[in-house]
Amino acid sequence: MMNEAAPEETEPPILIAVGDVHGRADLLDALIDKAERKAKGRRCRFVLLGDYVDRGPDSRGVLDRLLALRARRPDTILLKGNHEQGLLDFLAEPDQVDAWLSWGGRETLRSYGVAVGEQDEPRALRDRFAEALPDEHFALLMSLPLTYEVPGYLFVHAGLHPDRPIEAQRERDLLWVRRAWLEGGKDRFEPVVVHGHTPVDRPENLSWRVNVDTGAVWSSRLSALWLERGRRRFLNT
Repeated sequence: MMNEAAPEETEPPILIAVGDVHGRADLLDALIDKAERKAKGRRCRFVLLGDYVDRGPDSRGVLDRLLALRARRPDTILLKGNHEQGLLDFLAEPDQVDAWLSWGGRETLRSYGVAVGEQDEPRALRDRFAEALPDEHFALLMSLPLTYEVPGYLFVHAGLHPDRPIEAQRERDLLWVRRAWLEGGKDRFEPVVVHGHTPVDRPENLSWRVNVDTGAVWSSRLSALWLERGRRRFLNT
């Protein structure tokens, strides 16, 4: 007797795109809990847009929560932000530590129990951090993709460079672009681009892009796009 095939999933999941967390594990907990309660058991997929670390007090806790979320919801999408790349660059080239520390790396090191002294030699500081960084955190940081796409929408950390087609975008564009994208990206690309990277007071809901970075580390307001059947709504803490 043949087993009956499982029914196909005909309804796409609700997509919940979360803006820049920046070490605010408390806000990430609150937003995920709020979204899951709102979903009421319906299929949903979290898409996090990068910048999990730096500036806020608990970068380590944020990465722990992302690992737990992905273990519980294996279809979770975790994109790379420029701050994750900055951390990886410090591990690879510790002589560049001053730049990373000025972006909020000092707070990330502190969350792993690594104090920064005025006389610290960069390579010694890197070695202490590498020792404190759990293997699973490093593996997570190394695995982060740059983009995620569904029909009609492209998710990326910073945006796209308007002078290059999507397939020719450079990693630095996707992680760092700001002025060129915000001033020249309108009507250049077919999918609506959902991004973070540029803090705003409230989510920007435009015809060609959606920005959900509401500066959580300063405002205590972590925001997300709730995308269901083509309709856009927003959640925040």
